[in-house]
Amino acid sequence: MSRIGKRPIPVPSGVSVTPKDGGVEVKGPRGVLYQRVTPVVAIDLTAGEVKVTRKDESRQTRALHGLTRALLQNMITGVTAGFRRQLEIIGVGYKAEVQGGSLVLALGFSHPVRLAIPKGLTVKAERPTLLTIEGADRQVVGEFAAEVRGIRPPEPYKGKGVKYVEERIRRKVGKTAATAGGK
Repeated sequence: MSRIGKRPIPVPSGVSVTPKDGGVEVKGPRGVLYQRVTPVVAIDLTAGEVKVTRKDESRQTRALHGLTRALLQNMITGVTAGFRRQLEIIGVGYKAEVQGGSLVLALGFSHPVRLAIPKGLTVKAERPTLLTIEGADRQVVGEFAAEVRGIRPPEPYKGKGVKYVEERIRRKVGKTAATAGGK
């Protein structure tokens, strides 16, 4: 049995988990999330916890067992505490600001880059060089953060670009001047 899949998921007070249309809906203080569930796993709702069980022992079913449990855990965490990613912008003249429903980035291109903020996310520019992305859906938070980082990933020589706050950039040594007489 999957070590991850067999663990029950505790459901905190104020959160409701209900099966709906071949999936699971989780409601909590931070919103409502829905996830389709494959028919090879079953979800058992008991008082205060959710258990995921599989119907057969095939390789794919065993893989989906742990995945489904992890997705449900992330949904419950998302509607209670939420998820958060922070991005740091490094470079002279590089900055970010939130204007209405879009994020405007000045990253050294000839024009500012505008990105529409997905529904369900809140983006704050705490400083012109620090972005905080928050939301209930872990996948949407991570995808939007990766999209912002992908516009100008950090380069290894000066470290300029957009990086995650916890990310460490491996720096490379640049070219050195030619030595005299070393032909």
